[in-house]
Amino acid sequence: MSRKLFGTDGVRGTANTYPMTAEMALRLGAAAGRFFRRDGGGAHRVVIGKDTRLSGYMLENALTAGLTSTGMNVLLLGPVPTPAIGYLTRSMRADLGVMISASHNPAQDNGIKFFGPDGFKLSDEAEAEIEAILAGDIAPAQPQNIGRAKRIEDGRGRYVEYAKTTFPGRGGLDGLKVVIDCANGAAYKAAPDVLWELGATVIPVGVAPNGHNINDRCGSTHPQTAAEAVVAHGADVGICLDGDADRVILLDERGEVADGDQIMALLAARWAEEGRLNGGTLVATVMSNLGLERFLTGRGLRLERTAVGDRYVVEAMRRGGWNLGGEQSGHIVMTDYATTGDGLIAGLQFLAEMVRSGKPASALTRSFETVPQLLQNVRYAAGQEPLKAPAVQAAISGAEAQLSGRGRLLIRKSGTEPLIRVMAECEDEGLLAQVVANIVAEVKAAAG
Repeated sequence: MSRKLFGTDGVRGTANTYPMTAEMALRLGAAAGRFFRRDGGGAHRVVIGKDTRLSGYMLENALTAGLTSTGMNVLLLGPVPTPAIGYLTRSMRADLGVMISASHNPAQDNGIKFFGPDGFKLSDEAEAEIEAILAGDIAPAQPQNIGRAKRIEDGRGRYVEYAKTTFPGRGGLDGLKVVIDCANGAAYKAAPDVLWELGATVIPVGVAPNGHNINDRCGSTHPQTAAEAVVAHGADVGICLDGDADRVILLDERGEVADGDQIMALLAARWAEEGRLNGGTLVATVMSNLGLERFLTGRGLRLERTAVGDRYVVEAMRRGGWNLGGEQSGHIVMTDYATTGDGLIAGLQFLAEMVRSGKPASALTRSFETVPQLLQNVRYAAGQEPLKAPAVQAAISGAEAQLSGRGRLLIRKSGTEPLIRVMAECEDEGLLAQVVANIVAEVKAAAG
């Protein structure tokens, strides 16, 4: 069964434009409600969280209407991080969790992500079944079985208390000065609270959401703002989250950036030393740097690569029984603690290593030398298929021949935006720039 509506991370698009309309959200809620009420009996509940986008109000109300129309009782949590939905779905014994967020996308976009009762994102197969229900006539509940909806005031507090328990050891963060950039997003209250309650001196950035400024010149997609704060305040470290706080980028005391690959390298090496890296394996996507793979191999560890998307990382981890994975973009998945990427908890793991080792952040954020990597995005219009153009195919074949034995090439469509991503790695930076430029030129020509 195929999926058309769902991408690599739920349903996403521009707010008030298909598929992110109130009408579609209502039907999607009803279809999800019907899918999770197939047994027809007993009380059923769903938790709904959101980030800080203005359109979240519209979609929250529409989803609530659809879900209650099929007999689901809805618990509205307000702005909470995406990983909090994974945690609370399970801890509150909900049948379904919903997060309204477009993650790192700009404010005009929004999205809907579903979590099953185990706290994990739904499989492709489950999403396909929901799409099939959506395409037909959705049977409503009988009038006496319509669901209720109510606000839950302590959802964020529950997550804050849980996040604090994941900090290893008996000590706290006393003496550490931490810049936390919440991207004006879902963690704008939770993340500073956790750090402060663990003892850190907290310099908050991106904690004044207004519905329009999520991810706007702040957060993990724009770490320059937090880097300036780190230097200006003499902070020990900076933690940059994205709009729904499921990814993290770290900054050392000089304001220099460490991406997800460097964070994973540090954690994998440390966990392996402690005997708690399951199977001696780290799971990452095809986007992760070749330097990370070499770093792991040199320590007798293994890198398992997956398709792009943290859901595919998680699926591979669950199949293999592995407990650490993630993406270069900053999704760090630690199934000992969370069911999805959790930027805050990953940040806490890094801070714990700073405390344990007594080393500055700069000594922990450069585990390996990266192989030069170049990524360029080309936007295309709806309905276009630029990768099928013969000239594009020829450029790709030529690049693969040039890079053979010297590097690697990855061409893919984004699962969340109408973009073709062209990525290559090669220690010859001149060749790297040349092959990427050639492919990008042909893709742009094909996209017209």
